[in-house]
Amino acid sequence: MGDHMKYGEAAYVATRDAMVEVLRGWAREGRTDTYKKLSETLAPEHRVHYHGSMMSRLLADVCRQDSTGPDPMLSALVVNGTNRKPSGQFFELAVTEFHRRDPNWTWEQERDAVFARYRRPASL
Repeated sequence: MGDHMKYGEAAYVATRDAMVEVLRGWAREGRTDTYKKLSETLAPEHRVHYHGSMMSRLLADVCRQDSTGPDPMLSALVVNGTNRKPSGQFFELAVTEFHRRDPNWTWEQERDAVFARYRRPASL
């Protein structure tokens, strides 16, 4: 599994869906955490190395799944253990696919928007 799973196959989809649930949980708690912690939280059922290309691919798909249109990018909650900021791939995706092109945009705004979205009580 892990970096050997293929895009679109059942294991990949299951891992992506598990990742969405983990990150929504973090959002409800108002927390960010590291790529490593996300990897550890998904294991042992879903093995995704926190430095691997599969992690980046899955996080991009998490955003595509969860963040349609103007909704904030769920992957803003996943940060590097050293500098406590998301990876370069996050910023690239933010500009290319999610049109975060305002010169004043920051990932912190994105993170706070994720918190606000998931902390609101669900409407009945």
